[in-house]
Amino acid sequence: MNSYERFCYSLLGKRVKSRREKYYKLIDGLKASRMNIPFEAYFSTAVFTSVLVGLISALLIALITWALNLPKLITYRGSVPGDMASQLNALSGYKLIAGSLIAFIVAFVLFCGITYAIYLSYPSVVAGTRKRNIDASIPYAINYLAAMSTAGITPAEVFRQLGNSAIYGEASVEARYVSLEVDVFGKDLIEALKSVSLTTPSTRMRDFLQGSIASIASGSNISEYFKSKSEQFSYENKQTQKQFLETLALIAESYVTAVVAGSLFLILLQSIMSILNGEATPIFLYVIIYLIIPFASIMFVILIDAMTPEV
Repeated sequence: MNSYERFCYSLLGKRVKSRREKYYKLIDGLKASRMNIPFEAYFSTAVFTSVLVGLISALLIALITWALNLPKLITYRGSVPGDMASQLNALSGYKLIAGSLIAFIVAFVLFCGITYAIYLSYPSVVAGTRKRNIDASIPYAINYLAAMSTAGITPAEVFRQLGNSAIYGEASVEARYVSLEVDVFGKDLIEALKSVSLTTPSTRMRDFLQGSIASIASGSNISEYFKSKSEQFSYENKQTQKQFLETLALIAESYVTAVVAGSLFLILLQSIMSILNGEATPIFLYVIIYLIIPFASIMFVILIDAMTPEV
């Protein structure tokens, strides 16, 4: 924890402990993301930061509303009864104060809620990124484990060596946590593997660790297990790449048909219609060129980036 998180924890930590059971998803997200911060400290920081951001944003918007006299721009042009009209005229002097107060309340609720939602969802986003990175590096990490175990190194030392090898990315981080459970908390290797398998965000890593537990507990050849899992994950990666290339070919055909050919057809059709109608400024033609084509191209780029496997 940094000094800011410790400050937030000192203010709200005791009150947050009673809410621990209600935020089990956030706790699981913090464990899976390996953010190395307790739930109480993170939630205290989320609440304090949300209120602080809400207050600062609301104050700025209220000052802008007051300085520019924005409530004056709002006028009612309908007809109202005479008594009500006189009352509204009497309250018109308070329009600026009421408008600034309403702007303050709305801005506080909006920015406080957005900040709070970002804090609650951020661990899950980090965990999802870690999951993709683990799935991408796990075949090579297991191949490293197989090579090390074949040399006669004990399973505990094999995971420790993997944890020290940063080239395997997030897979080495999971192995580092296995070593942490053994060296710091004094657990045996099976308990350490079980603990990490319950918190890792990757289904592949969880299956591998649970299989390692079964292999170690039964006394079977752990090197053969590592080799078989490495081959399995490598094959799955090849199948994923093959499926992605087939999907990419389909997306490319859709892009050429919908965006390229479709846009040319619409431009040609609109040009002919503009000539026949005598339009000097064909608005729809400008919409196609400057809005539809760039937007469609960006959407295809985002789609391809989201579908690209990290293997």
